[in-house]
Amino acid sequence: MRYRYLGGTGIEVSVHCLGAMMFGSVGNPDHEESIRIIHAALDQGVNFVDTADMYSAGESEEIVGKALRGRRDEAVLATKVHFPMGEGRNRGGNSRRWILHEVEQSLRRLRTDWIDLYQVHRPDHSTDVEETLSVLTDLVSQGKIRAFGCSTFPAEEIVEAWHVSERRSLGRFRTEQPPYSILARGIETSVLPVCQRYGMGVLVWSPLASGFLTGRYRKGQPVDLSTGRPSIMPARFDPSIPVNVTKLEIVEQLVEVADGIGATLPELALAFTVAHPAVTSAIIGPRTMEQLDAALKGAALALDDHTLDRIDQIVPPGTNVYQPDGAWRPPTLTDPARRRRPLADRAAG
Repeated sequence: MRYRYLGGTGIEVSVHCLGAMMFGSVGNPDHEESIRIIHAALDQGVNFVDTADMYSAGESEEIVGKALRGRRDEAVLATKVHFPMGEGRNRGGNSRRWILHEVEQSLRRLRTDWIDLYQVHRPDHSTDVEETLSVLTDLVSQGKIRAFGCSTFPAEEIVEAWHVSERRSLGRFRTEQPPYSILARGIETSVLPVCQRYGMGVLVWSPLASGFLTGRYRKGQPVDLSTGRPSIMPARFDPSIPVNVTKLEIVEQLVEVADGIGATLPELALAFTVAHPAVTSAIIGPRTMEQLDAALKGAALALDDHTLDRIDQIVPPGTNVYQPDGAWRPPTLTDPARRRRPLADRAAG
């Protein structure tokens, strides 16, 4: 297992990070099996574990907490806050009120006194970023978290947060967690350069493109939309949708590249993400022990320039073959009122 420093935190983490999203009711509901997978990852040198409060409504954090009992010092533990937890108002977002409430719940579920990396899961345009940075800075001072970061923030919002931190003498986002894979290279345009400029650690999610780069889905083969990830996100896998046809055609080309270097498609896909100099760690999200073993099998694989050039020819740098983040879109796109002048102003113009 290879290790890298997480931005400027001084914390050394494994190049492969164990993502816990699939532990719990959404993925693997068997707590004991999930714990065995976590222990197997730790035994193989993975020291970085990432979860979130909203994964299976807190169940993922509970499983991770049970798994790390007696092994807490072996793991750099990361979790996230933002998405709604339960019904009612003020049950999500990036406000001081919610973060102070939810960090205590995460600490309880994780059975720990501290969180190594506490991440803001998405931007919240109803909350001033200074409010968010202020409460996170206080949590560092209280010893409840060691560092904090953001997840799936546009480059301009990362820059804004850093300027606010500087002007107000607040703690800074030390990490960013964006989606990144051969099929989703959009962050190469600005997010990764910005993170490099500010010395931020980067842990990327969905390096296997929601399963499309596992080799399980191939051109001309039927896709069962009733089980697994396809049942959760059928539009990502339905072979009748044009963007999925494109993905399947690209997969066939990538299989040839992988075969040419004696690797599997998932090994190629994971090695690609950690080849970028801005990337610290790639999150793997196994649901079974077999998936963990397959992900870690190629942990030492490093791609040469010729292989990376071939990938660039198939999917040009900075290109998103599909929109990787289906969980959140900025209100400037989802709220028509933000994109339209009042009717009276339009008529006057």
